[in-house]
Amino acid sequence: MPWSNQNGGGGPWGGGGGGGGNDKGPWGQGPNRPRGGNGGPPDLDDIIRRGQDRLKTVVPGGFNGGVAVIVLAVVAVFWLIQCIYTVQPDERGVETRFGRPKDEVSMPGLHFHFWPFESVELVKITEQQQNIGSKSGSGAPSGLMLTGDQNIVNVQFSVLFTVSDPRAYLFNLEEPIETLQQVGESAMREVVGRRPAQDIFRDNRQQIAQEVKTTIQATMDRYRSGVSVNAVAIEDAAPPREVSNAFDEVQRAEQDESRFVEQANQYANQQLGQARGQAAQNREEALAYKDRVVKEAEGEAQRFNSIYEQYKNAPDVTRRRLYLETMEQVMKNSKRVIVDGPDNVVPYLPLNEIGKPQSQGGN
Repeated sequence: MPWSNQNGGGGPWGGGGGGGGNDKGPWGQGPNRPRGGNGGPPDLDDIIRRGQDRLKTVVPGGFNGGVAVIVLAVVAVFWLIQCIYTVQPDERGVETRFGRPKDEVSMPGLHFHFWPFESVELVKITEQQQNIGSKSGSGAPSGLMLTGDQNIVNVQFSVLFTVSDPRAYLFNLEEPIETLQQVGESAMREVVGRRPAQDIFRDNRQQIAQEVKTTIQATMDRYRSGVSVNAVAIEDAAPPREVSNAFDEVQRAEQDESRFVEQANQYANQQLGQARGQAAQNREEALAYKDRVVKEAEGEAQRFNSIYEQYKNAPDVTRRRLYLETMEQVMKNSKRVIVDGPDNVVPYLPLNEIGKPQSQGGN
């Protein structure tokens, strides 16, 4: 190599093998050799020993005692983490000691318990929804129920509930959600089985839902489940798919029946209105006729009374006047008048005949 012959055949820093030259390189100093004994590679045992010495200055008791302290510290931290738990605002906690629940309920916030002798169960207290009667994964609809009029309906509904007693909810029932679903389905079957299909389809859904809610709450209270049922909502009620066409025909027939009944009621109301109007008209005409007859009678009575007053003052003259007026009315259209006896003849002057021309035979 170019520097092999320099400084008695040493390396580039003049530190070659056995020569007596200086150990400096081309820049006037030797390389940084390892600090091991006799200029060899670093000793691993020496490195470990120096590390133990430093650890002894940091950890009391030396390396072996320090490991125990560290392990104890890690265990203590882990135990403390397990002992502290947090309850969220929408949760409640129930602590158990050796599997037996405590009486008190943990409210929202940080809490401490002695793990592993004690543990905690958290429960959601916000309103939850349990769907009942929905279609299962196999495609076969559940929720088929028999109505009081021997019809089959598929009812899908939901139960809205909250946990009122977390301790009872966790430890009185093994599966509270499954129990609630079974109780809800049983209550709906009981109520629907007492009513006709028309009620669940359209007419009385709200009343049915209220009855089901009452039945579910009474049953869950009897089980001491710690569940409070807030509402029952009937989402859908339909006939099975196999008879849906026939059911639609029945619905159309019922709609036609309703339409015909409505038309009949309209016709009846029309005829009844006309009859009432005619009756009112007849009553008005009768009242008018009554008033007219009464007024005429009253007028005749007044006329008679006035004549009677005149008659009392001059009875002979009045009697003769009445006789003449009556005879005038009777014989005014007569062409011939037969008079019996001269005493009954009243002389009169035929003024109407004066102006008429006399016939030739009369001349």
